[in-house]
Amino acid sequence: MTHPRMPRAAVLLAAPLLVLSLSACGSDPNSIAAQAKSGNRQGYISGDGNVETIAAADRQQPVDLTGTTLDNARWSSRDVLGKVAVLNLWASWCPPCEAEAPDLKKAADAIRASAKPVVFMGINYRDNPDSGRSTAKRWGIPYPSLDDPAGTTILALQGKVTSPPTTIVLDRAGRIAARVSGPVTASTLSGLVDDVLAEK
Repeated sequence: MTHPRMPRAAVLLAAPLLVLSLSACGSDPNSIAAQAKSGNRQGYISGDGNVETIAAADRQQPVDLTGTTLDNARWSSRDVLGKVAVLNLWASWCPPCEAEAPDLKKAADAIRASAKPVVFMGINYRDNPDSGRSTAKRWGIPYPSLDDPAGTTILALQGKVTSPPTTIVLDRAGRIAARVSGPVTASTLSGLVDDVLAEK
């Protein structure tokens, strides 16, 4: 069985188009490959701030998260049952994390001032402790962070957290009630926390 051959003119026209399309793909400065080659450590995809809320009846088992903070204190999600917990995955090398830091600080300070039963904990992801500590201080983060240099802490978060920045809200039973994938604003986070606090 034979196939009809492509006319010579079509071949000559197609070749430059193929070269152009391939060179365009390789020269996109916003591609992950280009970001990785640039050395600016942006070789990851950050969420766009999408908010997911999970109805109480649809929540999974309580999160069982334990670790050591950047200040060498042990912490467990089991120790804060009965309170709402806010967990924020971040890294010193993550530009969107730096962008959201003022909003996290604003929300944490306001919630603390209101004496609501809420606990904030950061998770310093794939970083080193010295960089994490100095960055948290520079950004003015008013709560501790777990040290997670190997990036394994997210395994306890039931597939809801894949890259920084991500913020999740645990209900009083320790179940994931809400998630913000990407930078979070103070108003959004405060609203999510208040909604979970209002649950019976």
